[in-house]
Formats: sequence, C-alpha cells, structure tokens
Amino acid sequence: MVKTYAQAYMDARKTLLEQEDANTASFMARQLIMHYSGKTHAQFLADQNLYASEEICSAMDEGVTRLRSGEPLAYVLGEWEFYGLKIQVSPDVLIPRDDTCAVVQLAISQALFLPESPRILDLCTGSGCIGLAIASRVKDARVTLADISKEALAMAKKNAASNRLAAPIACVQADALKPAAPFLGKFDMIVSNPPYITSWEMEQLPDSVAKYEPHLALFGGEDGLDFYRSIAKNYKSALKPGGYLAFEFGMGQGDDVCRILKANGYTILERTRDYNDRERAVLAQLGGKEER
Repeated sequence: MVKTYAQAYMDARKTLLEQEDANTASFMARQLIMHYSGKTHAQFLADQNLYASEEICSAMDEGVTRLRSGEPLAYVLGEWEFYGLKIQVSPDVLIPRDDTCAVVQLAISQALFLPESPRILDLCTGSGCIGLAIASRVKDARVTLADISKEALAMAKKNAASNRLAAPIACVQADALKPAAPFLGKFDMIVSNPPYITSWEMEQLPDSVAKYEPHLALFGGEDGLDFYRSIAKNYKSALKPGGYLAFEFGMGQGDDVCRILKANGYTILERTRDYNDRERAVLAQLGGKEER
C-alpha cells in the first residue's frame, strides 16, 4: 500500500510509540523515512504530501519491525554519524557513540603538535571511527586502522574509502593481546577504545547490546582491564621514544587504567570527561615527565 511521506512517517511513529517515548519514536521514524527515501529533513518536509513508492513503504514497515524486535537503529540504517563522518556499521562492529568523542578530542589536540606527517595507530579499531575522525582533522597524519577481526577490518576499509579523506589510511590485522608485530613499525601515537566490559557487566547488558553488538569488542576480561595491561606493556615497542598513548575506558576505570600506564613507564598527561560528565579518556606519554 502506497502512502504519502507524511503518512509513512506518522504510521511508523505511531507503531514505535507502543514501546518508545514520544521523542525517541519521532526520531526513529524520521531517520527511517529519510534513509529509505534518500531525502534530507528539509526535502522530506517539502515533499511530505507526495506519495512514496511501494518499495519505500515496504522498507519502512520492515525497519519498524526490526526496531520493535530490539535491533539498534544504527544497524537498521546500516550507518551512523560520528564526529561529522558517516560511518557504515553492522553487527560485526560496535556502534560509534558520543562517549568516544572524548578520546578522539584528546588525540587530535595532541596530534596537532606532533612532528610533520605523524604516524597514528587506531588499535581495536572496529568500524574505524576513531582513526578516521583523527584523520579528518589532522590532515597530514598517516593513520593505521588495526583490529583482530577480519570482518571489522573489512568495515573499516569501507569507511576509509567512503569518507574519502586526504590522509593516507592503512588497514592491518593485529592482536592487541599479543606483542606488537614488528611489521607495524613505530608510531607517534596509539589511540584505542579497547574492550572493557567486566564479566559481571556482560551479564547486565541490555538486550539491544547483548543480542546485536559483537562480544569480541565488548568483553575486557574478568575485571575489564585485560586489554589495557596488554597494550600498555606489549605496544611500547610500537611507539617512538616519547610517543603518546590515548585510551578510552569505562565508568570508574580511570584510576586503574592510570596505574597500569604508570607501571609500564608512562606519564599521565591528561584525563578528560565525556558529554555526560563521566571520566572517559586518558592521554599518556611514554617516558614523559610533566603532568597537566
């Protein structure tokens, strides 16, 4: 059954209201109609009384059904915006979240003062969102996206190609729980949002995360700190003398992560908070002397 764009939107919103609040239902329905029609919000408003194709109406119905089953909106759309970039996503990679902007901003602020054409490694890259966000702001950076998951790397490669950034981007397979492979060479900076969910927290995850997002990118060991221990120790060999390491971490993990860094010869330079005023990221220097 064909409908006007306005009818398709309102029907989707009405159905979603059965389990979402008004703002969320409106947002989801709006994102669906814009995605499946290929229209901007302004174009949708201008064309709302025109009839949508049968294909668009059918896609809207399918999208609503997937949302009602608990599937995250980002996976239904197949993409999500992060730091001004359009990032393709699938259940092979985590959905980029605003929390991660904290570590991105820390990395960019420091990278702008690195030597010309700095080498930056985004370890546990997933969709590639962190490394690509840095590359979009640090134009002369040479960014390497690394992950153990071949499926995640394939998605990162797609995102590197689709965003057409000026900076050269490389994608390599690397295991953050093992010593850094010599072929990686030396980097001016390593940035990572590693898995940091504890065993107990894994059992408490909401269904929208537990059933759809990759556990490989979530579980950080019994106490959630396995990857921090490994990267701080095993990836020192991949950093240039005085190089920088920036981590995202989970709520309440800041002190433990900083202790791990200090024990491995790093100096803590800065700890910062996310948009929800939760401490979220740290910048450290290998062998540095000054804190700020």
